Amino acid sequence: MTGGPPLGGPAPREGGSSFAEARLAETVRIEGARILATLVRTVGALELAEDAVQEATIAALRDWPVSGVPDNPRAWLTVASRRKAVDIIRREGLRAGKEREGTELVDLNAPEPAEGAVHDDQLRLIFTCCHPALALEARVALALRTLCGLSVEETAAALLTSEAAMAKRLTRTRQKIAQASIPYRVPSADELPGRLAAVCAVLHSLYTSGHTRLSGARLTDVDVCAEAIRLTRLLARLLPGAPEPAALLALLLLTEARRPARMDAAGEVVLLADQDRTLWDTAKIAEGLALLEASLERTDGVADPYQLQAAMAAQHAVAATSADTDWAEMVRLYDLLLSVQPANGAAALGRAVAVAEAEGPAAGLAALDLLTEDDQRRQAVRAELLGRLGRFDEAISAMRRSLDAALPDPERDHRMRRIARWSSGRG
Repeated sequence: MTGGPPLGGPAPREGGSSFAEARLAETVRIEGARILATLVRTVGALELAEDAVQEATIAALRDWPVSGVPDNPRAWLTVASRRKAVDIIRREGLRAGKEREGTELVDLNAPEPAEGAVHDDQLRLIFTCCHPALALEARVALALRTLCGLSVEETAAALLTSEAAMAKRLTRTRQKIAQASIPYRVPSADELPGRLAAVCAVLHSLYTSGHTRLSGARLTDVDVCAEAIRLTRLLARLLPGAPEPAALLALLLLTEARRPARMDAAGEVVLLADQDRTLWDTAKIAEGLALLEASLERTDGVADPYQLQAAMAAQHAVAATSADTDWAEMVRLYDLLLSVQPANGAAALGRAVAVAEAEGPAAGLAALDLLTEDDQRRQAVRAELLGRLGRFDEAISAMRRSLDAALPDPERDHRMRRIARWSSGRG
């Protein structure tokens, strides 16, 4: 079989091959994970589904420049992937029952199976991959890499580890799934709570990866952030009595509310203290605050990490200016977060920033010097605090060290401007 189905008729061949390739890349980036999720649910095998989607993408790369981009690229790829799955099953000589199951996928009018408590394909497959037989870190890594479309490098960055270590973790996870014959089966309703922590971790990491990209021309991937919020909203509706999903959704909404002010009209990064807060999304803030309150009402005992992080985001949201933020309360919230997540390097760095705001840059530097992890974020924070103290040569040196890492272009440009400012003797 060559290519996919002629769904709807081709769009105009704007720009020919380059236009088709751009549309394909955009479709795969935005819709690829959902296409894979739909296919895995139907064929019940992740590796088979991945191979089929890859073959369908190759077919589109070959066919679209000739026949034109279809009106509905996602539908084209979905159907083509199903047909490729059938081809692979037949080619590899899998058992007859599985072949018949795959053959039925070609019937586009056949109703999709509705099974289990989760009805969104993407969220369903995240729950499926978060199998309790796998370690929490393995579950989160597998879901981010396979189901959420993150690269190995992006997955490693989201989970604060090296790319090499992440590649090994993913390989071991896939081997364990194969050796232990762990099924890609949609969990029943009573199995969902046992997988909730991993699913929340996946969605939080997915949003984080989109909020500040690892590299490239854009600071934020709006589509990734929107998908993370969409899935978290579905999760909160699926488990309305659980405090964690509501707190996570509150955190994402309160964070997303600030996005319109993160960059100015010239495309330059604007630090939180300098943001025009009238640009913040008041509807998202109101919803986030209400969700946080509802989540806290459902909690007995110590607040969970998402509630604590949402409470920090709420402190920013209710403050008229950065100076009005209750920074002492922020330090207290960071201390609580570190008491339940002592290995949370991002929280430790955030605490040092909060200390600097509450007690001054010298106190912030002292808190920073207690940290053992040393990456580009720590160097950038160190540079800012040194600059506030007028120690410009040291600030320049620290900021230059922060530039050694992969960064999105707007962030790199921002740091270069800070170096130029300090070089001219200005704080």
